[in-house]
Amino acid sequence: MKEGIFYITTTLPYVNAEPHIGFALELVQADSMARFRRAQGDEVFFNTGTDEHGLKIYRKAQEAGKDPQTYVDELSQRFKELNRALNLSDANFIKTTDPNHIQAAQEFWKLCEQNGDIEKKLYETKYCVGCELEKTDSELVDGRCPLHPNLEIEVIKEENYFFKFSKYQDRLLELYQERPDFVVPESRLKEIKNFIQEGLNDFSISRLKEKMPWGVPVPGDEDHVMYVWFDALVNYISAAGWPEDKEKFAKWWPVVQVAGKDQTRQQAAMWQAMLMSAGLAPSKKIFIHGFVTADGQKMSKSLGNVIDPFALVEKYGSDTLRYYLLRDIASDEDGDFSEERLRERYQADLANGLGNFASRVSTLAEKTESFDGLEADMEIKDRIEETVRQAAVSAERFKLHESVASIWKLISFGDGYVNEHKPWETNNRQTIFNLVVLLDAVANLVEPIVPEAAGKIKAVFTMKKGKIAKVRKVENLFPRLDA
Repeated sequence: MKEGIFYITTTLPYVNAEPHIGFALELVQADSMARFRRAQGDEVFFNTGTDEHGLKIYRKAQEAGKDPQTYVDELSQRFKELNRALNLSDANFIKTTDPNHIQAAQEFWKLCEQNGDIEKKLYETKYCVGCELEKTDSELVDGRCPLHPNLEIEVIKEENYFFKFSKYQDRLLELYQERPDFVVPESRLKEIKNFIQEGLNDFSISRLKEKMPWGVPVPGDEDHVMYVWFDALVNYISAAGWPEDKEKFAKWWPVVQVAGKDQTRQQAAMWQAMLMSAGLAPSKKIFIHGFVTADGQKMSKSLGNVIDPFALVEKYGSDTLRYYLLRDIASDEDGDFSEERLRERYQADLANGLGNFASRVSTLAEKTESFDGLEADMEIKDRIEETVRQAAVSAERFKLHESVASIWKLISFGDGYVNEHKPWETNNRQTIFNLVVLLDAVANLVEPIVPEAAGKIKAVFTMKKGKIAKVRKVENLFPRLDA
């Protein structure tokens, strides 16, 4: 693994509906990791985008009375807007209808075919359009997919191309054995190992063009288009320059992937086998997050409880939504969204926590003429160093909620330090400087979480020869919420 180089990607959501809070969670998690690694001095490539082929999208375009390309272009724009709304950092945005990606998917197909891992055969299978996946009877509940109970299971019977997934059973298990942290959390690694140990079936990777024309053409066979998963997964390498820019690809690969728990099989098994077939190194690590529920219920249009991230950003700001998703939704588990809880977090942790601490310290510091010749006390340095260490360890384990909690403990310590030493009475330069150093560290630590607030705090510091020379009063970071 290359030191100082970090490539991270989200999955690519289907553009068959408006962006929802679950994908906003994934975006914020990945962006936070990207910002965290940049703060450590790493060079970072952060990828996201949209998945734009497949039966589900083709049917949605037909329902809307639009040609598929027009339909996906319009909805893809909404996901770009979500990136901006959430204040993502330097995110590359790939569309699977991009010409470069289509070429990469076809080259990848040719490699797998040359290595004897693609064959054509007749098959009959049960298929969930919602998942774009084949389903066995054991995966169905009352004859329906548990993830998409509103959709009828379809039976597909036709001649397709297949990928020899079964060939890679042993190699996948070896990968997990050699790299026990390859899939995080451990429960998801155990889940995928159990799936593979039960035996793998080859999976279909094409569809007849006459039935489903919206896909990447299969090289050498004009009657077939690629199955959406085969095409879409290739984005992780096409985004990094493969196959045209070998130097760029060699620099960035392998990748850290962030994905929802419903994609564990595709990301941790199917894609890894495909990489092995093409002779490419497996991914670096796969972080699996849970689902977001709404006030204890699964979100669905029929229940009317789908949460719009755009509306939340407009009402509370991007920092507030980012903080809530990273702090209150455990990174590796299902989590419940509650607007009431978001408001509580805003008031307690952002307004009365970070905002109040920044205001108190900068107000005191603004009245101090100079900090020349001062060094922070060891107690302060040790607290900061320990917080940095704790946050880094938790982030590496994909427990971002624990990283956030450890950083806010430092803010609480700072508030306690103000109350104990009462610098507004003593005007003690050393005490105030200790607080300034704390505030500077806090601004750096919270930047991956609440980047807008962090930037406003950093802007009040005037540096001279690498040291803090002057501090202005910070603006009100988190104003009082309307009732």
